[in-house]
Amino acid sequence: MSKAAIIDRIVNPGIIAVIRANSSEQLLDVSQALFEGGVIGLEVTMTTPNALQVIHDVSARFGDKVLVGVGTVLDAETARASILAGAEFVVSPITRPEIIQVGNRYGKPVVCGAYTPTEAVTAQENGADFVKIFPADQLGPQYIKNLLAPLPQLQIIPTGGVNLQTIDAFIKAGCVAVGAGSSLVSKEVLKNKDWKKLTETAAAFVEAIKKARA
Repeated sequence: MSKAAIIDRIVNPGIIAVIRANSSEQLLDVSQALFEGGVIGLEVTMTTPNALQVIHDVSARFGDKVLVGVGTVLDAETARASILAGAEFVVSPITRPEIIQVGNRYGKPVVCGAYTPTEAVTAQENGADFVKIFPADQLGPQYIKNLLAPLPQLQIIPTGGVNLQTIDAFIKAGCVAVGAGSSLVSKEVLKNKDWKKLTETAAAFVEAIKKARA
């Protein structure tokens, strides 16, 4: 899949599910439930046990039906290993040029974390495809709207504090997509293995983005 095609699939439908599971065995079921709800962007964090194997397994099972990425990447070595395991995009909570370089080398989009205008522009100027404003709940949609006023070139994906109550405001503030963690894949759902509820929640997120964009 080309880099442009991956970016298009991140932006449409515009949601990345940030999955922090305690068990790698649950990830296939979680991925299936999210896919059935219309969420195709899956970020498997490196804090997940056997994360690289999980990325490989999900990628092998679903193929192009879903977009498996890797999150919580802190160095170039982890980025490269994840891409070789099947990750289609790389997400970092920080901005490290060497991570961006690896993504560009393999033709995979990179999402770099930022908090201030300087950090956001630094990420963009170093070649990051998206800027992850994190933690977004401390800043809010109005901050992002203010940030984009002088810096409209930024492609922002907020993470942290994005839920069904705030997603409308984030999209209308100018975000190209959102990252949703526990508000989408909750600890309760994982504990109870309530995949039906997860599918319903995923569908609600997708619908909320459609409405916000309309």
